[in-house]
Amino acid sequence: MISRRDFLQTSMAAAALYGSSGFGNWARLAAQQALTQDQLLEFDTFGNVTLIHVTDIHAQLKPIFFREPEINIGVGGNRGEVPHVTGAEFRKLYGVDDGSPSAYALTYNDFAALGRAYGRVGGLDRVSTVINAIRADRPDALLLDGGDTWHGSYTCYHTQGQDMVNVMNGLKPDAMTFHWEFTLGSERVNEIVEGLPFAALGQNIFDAEWDEPAELFPPYQFFERGGAKIAVIGQAFPYMPIANPVWMFPEYSFGIRDERMQEIVDEVRAEGADLVVVLSHNGFDVDKKMAGVVTGIDVILSGHTHDALPEPVLVGDTIIVASGSNGKFVSRVDLNVQDGKMMGFRHKLIPIFSDVITPDPMITKLIDEQRAPYMDDLSAVIGRTGEAQTLYRRGNFNGSWDDLICNALLSERDAEIALSPGVRWGPSLIPGQDITREDIWNVTSMTYPEAYRTEMTGEFLHVVLEDVADNLFNPDPYYQQGGDMVRTGGLGYRIDVTKAQGERITDLTLLKTGEAIDPTKSYQVAGWASVNEGTEGPPIWEVVENHIAKLGTVTLDPNNSVEVVGA
Repeated sequence: MISRRDFLQTSMAAAALYGSSGFGNWARLAAQQALTQDQLLEFDTFGNVTLIHVTDIHAQLKPIFFREPEINIGVGGNRGEVPHVTGAEFRKLYGVDDGSPSAYALTYNDFAALGRAYGRVGGLDRVSTVINAIRADRPDALLLDGGDTWHGSYTCYHTQGQDMVNVMNGLKPDAMTFHWEFTLGSERVNEIVEGLPFAALGQNIFDAEWDEPAELFPPYQFFERGGAKIAVIGQAFPYMPIANPVWMFPEYSFGIRDERMQEIVDEVRAEGADLVVVLSHNGFDVDKKMAGVVTGIDVILSGHTHDALPEPVLVGDTIIVASGSNGKFVSRVDLNVQDGKMMGFRHKLIPIFSDVITPDPMITKLIDEQRAPYMDDLSAVIGRTGEAQTLYRRGNFNGSWDDLICNALLSERDAEIALSPGVRWGPSLIPGQDITREDIWNVTSMTYPEAYRTEMTGEFLHVVLEDVADNLFNPDPYYQQGGDMVRTGGLGYRIDVTKAQGERITDLTLLKTGEAIDPTKSYQVAGWASVNEGTEGPPIWEVVENHIAKLGTVTLDPNNSVEVVGA
């Protein structure tokens, strides 16, 4: 008799052979640009339950360019494992042809040229069209939002998230969980959540004073779909008080709380759940570890690390689905749920090619209504990218957007060294493209934007870099507590990702002089996104806008200031 795990592994092998998981036919169109909406949406309906997953939209209402990472280093047991595979190795792993639509959507090589050929991606009116098509095929499909939704744009900042709330309500999700939403401040988050027409879930969101589950965020919600009883459990970002300013949400605490997750899974199973789905903002490696620790989870819909994978990853009896970011993809997962068990699945990662998918006119109208009061500011042209200059952010170390921001801090704040947070959000720009005020806000918008200027000793700089490096490269995923490596300007260093904390960072160099950083000497440092309350300085978007306006055309020198070994 075949075991359930063997059956799932057989399902995944069949998926790889027959296209029931992954890209579907669009991956095999090679360099053809004559994609159609029908090809993107093609799917052989399967089983009795359908899940639709979007995550990490970061307030991107309109189509954008978005370059996938060039560097995504895995450590420990995740070394060389997906999602820590990029570029040509990724294409080889998944059988993706160079120059194909899937190569453009999922890897970074030839990004500018392929971007001109295939156009922009995303746009929530296009996402709506995909969701509507899935619902037409499977009317009781569950739409689940993995969080990082009410953050990341000019209009989101100026409406305190209301633009995203209005548009997402138009998409009619069934549930969501949270991360950057809490940086709107807990008072605003509470106000929004109390008015949501769908479930706001977080089994790990607790009242900080009483160390009890927060009443506003139930741990799970039951849904009856396809004759099955489905429990959706929310898992908010565990490390909010470390990665973001705790003074903005002092009444809440978080954490992974995998022991409580096990209790919740056992509880919903005891209440008759046929299928257990975790809507997670842990990050992919943390989800993998949790899937190995907590038994009884059928599906984890993974968010936070912005990974887009054409096939789920199987850990024990749990499949983990990664759906990218910025509205660039929608995942559809069809499941055969019988007698309280997930007996098989079909999956498709659907790329939102905005020139191919017809926008939903109702959502287009709704989006335009949110943006209308701000269009003069949004459309203001500040500069232009050079004819060979792509601006992107996404990877373990500096992207070119990060270099530009660091250069702005160095020049506008008269500093020797610049530090910029290792965040993953923010669309890309291709060569010869206007840089608008909206583009600048898309990579800088947050509620603690002050660009500080301070003195730091060489020793303190080393401690900062070591702390962030451990956050990223600790071999235990439960200690990977946030984003990527802090971006640096004016400072070079060597990092060995295989070393222990305190030993990874060496050879700190002040680039302006080529001299070694002196541990006892103080340096003028500019940065932004400090989690400390009361930080002073102009907002980062003003700093960057002023810098770009002076440059006119942005052309950056290659950045070779960080030497990475052990990867």
